[in-house]
Amino acid sequence: MIGVTVPSLFPMKTHPSAWSVVLFSLALALSPALSAQPAAPTPAVNPPVPAVVAPPAAPAVRPNTALIPVPQRAEDRLPQNAINGFNTRHQNYVALAKKGDIDLLFLGDSITQNWGGPGKAVWTQYYGAMKAVAFGVGYDRTQHLLWRLQNGEGEGFSPKAVVLMIGTNNIGLNTPAEIAAGVGTIVHEVRTRFASAKILLLGIFPRDLPNSRNRKLVADTNQLISALNDGQHVFYLDLTDKFVGPDGTIPTDVMADRPPLHPTAKGHAIWAEAIKEPLAKLME
Repeated sequence: MIGVTVPSLFPMKTHPSAWSVVLFSLALALSPALSAQPAAPTPAVNPPVPAVVAPPAAPAVRPNTALIPVPQRAEDRLPQNAINGFNTRHQNYVALAKKGDIDLLFLGDSITQNWGGPGKAVWTQYYGAMKAVAFGVGYDRTQHLLWRLQNGEGEGFSPKAVVLMIGTNNIGLNTPAEIAAGVGTIVHEVRTRFASAKILLLGIFPRDLPNSRNRKLVADTNQLISALNDGQHVFYLDLTDKFVGPDGTIPTDVMADRPPLHPTAKGHAIWAEAIKEPLAKLME
């Protein structure tokens, strides 16, 4: 068809009809010789350069606050009256330490401090004739007691025995392993400062309801600190069974506050009687 004049399509040769133009265009579109044009080359596409992604930052290691010695502070989310009480009691205990002549030392938090409150009569009965003192401060955590020992309360005397019970105020703020490490650091501090003293290390007293989270955390912590017992200088004793009834609850006449935490006068009597014999052996 190409190069040939078709009279029926171009009757006047120079003036094709509209219909002949359409047919001619269609013939061009269908002609292999004209329509089979080589495909344009596909431009080369360079492979994408992978983005440089920085490795994820290592998670920050949270320091174990239970073994970093600090006094009670507002940063510990403690009420100001507690901090004031801490400072006053610490100064009084340092003054007692400087006087010396102490054979039996109790160390702890408000539970130990309460030997001068609900447990006062029991203290007089069991320890009144002895050269005994109780350095306990309400709200104290392991780190606070450690600081007190390093700032005056751990010098100036040489006790025969130390009764240590601390950690309940760390429950919920530190893990059992962290609390146990804090207790272990205090034991080491006591051993360093009072080399000849025997340590009666008490498990944290049971608290709250039988199936409560706090009760379990206390038990888990006690299991860890029991490993500090060496049978020579440190002697571990768990008094849980002395305070808890058959159903796992703590009677109100043993710990009156709800949830249970602080021993009553009866609770202090249970405490004193439970440690009487082992303590006597340690003070020989």
